[in-house]
Amino acid sequence: MYNKKDNAIYWISTGLLALFILPGIFFMNSEMAIEGTRHLGLPEWFRIEASIGNFIGGLILIIPQIGKRIKEWAYVAFGITYISAFIAHMAVDGIVPMSFAPLVTLAILIVSYVYYHKTRVQ
Repeated sequence: MYNKKDNAIYWISTGLLALFILPGIFFMNSEMAIEGTRHLGLPEWFRIEASIGNFIGGLILIIPQIGKRIKEWAYVAFGITYISAFIAHMAVDGIVPMSFAPLVTLAILIVSYVYYHKTRVQ
């Protein structure tokens, strides 16, 4: 049975993710991105790879015609990304407010994932 509330929650959470994820491709060569990659001790190529992968994954999440299995893998990849980002920030910076930012995004991702299934499984 179609539920408007569930559908609204899904699209709001997924839209928030898209607003966070998709524009990142345009800033992958910014001074902030370069310094952030350097600060975490990651190789230069990783910044480019992660930016392109995030952009593709963001498109996968928001394009309705993309199949369920591909979306599942995008959710998994983003989950691993946000957990890894949290671990990296905690390892480098310790317990500071910014270290927890990936967990906020992970929480929105989980809401999107749960409501994706609520709107698709009937």
